[in-house]
Amino acid sequence: MTIELWIYYVLAVLVLTASPGPSSLLCMTKGVTGGWKVGAYTALGSLAAITSILTLSFTGLGVIIISSEVIFNAIKWIGAGYLVYLGLKALTSKEKSYVKPALNKSANSDFTSYFVSGLIVGASNPKAILFFTALFPQFINPSEALFIQYVVFALTFVVLELSWLLLYAYLGSRSSSWVFASGRATLFNRLTGGVFIGAGALLSTTSRV
Repeated sequence: MTIELWIYYVLAVLVLTASPGPSSLLCMTKGVTGGWKVGAYTALGSLAAITSILTLSFTGLGVIIISSEVIFNAIKWIGAGYLVYLGLKALTSKEKSYVKPALNKSANSDFTSYFVSGLIVGASNPKAILFFTALFPQFINPSEALFIQYVVFALTFVVLELSWLLLYAYLGSRSSSWVFASGRATLFNRLTGGVFIGAGALLSTTSRV
């Protein structure tokens, strides 16, 4: 693999990872309401899911998934449904004010749920499958060791993706002081609920073409 080819790959992945999407929105929201550590666990879940999609696409299984209308639509509707669920949950929340994470240790004692939440959103985004299935054929050199190429591609993606997700979580945690003011939780839930539902509706329009 030449350095020029790797730079082109970095630029392509940078476009994917820097663009705001459901995972970055979720990480930022968790950062706002639960603090940076909660957002970081959510980011790790999303990263694990999307890295798995990257691996499937690299090994050729992504082609099978994208060519199967049933599997592709199942992934799409699970993702869209979960985003709408998060949106409705926020919209119907009765919370009037949030408690700062440092004062609400019980809410942060189990980070598994945040990891799983990130995992579901990351894994159920068919756009990642479309991106990687279309991307890898442009960069893979069949005359070179495929495993080495996979390691380089995967590590590059992991560094960029995790950096952006952690940044979104950090930005959310830094802006949380506004949310913790009395009565702000209701407004925040209305805003994020509408965005999540909109993201779910947009995701449902994804097609294989």
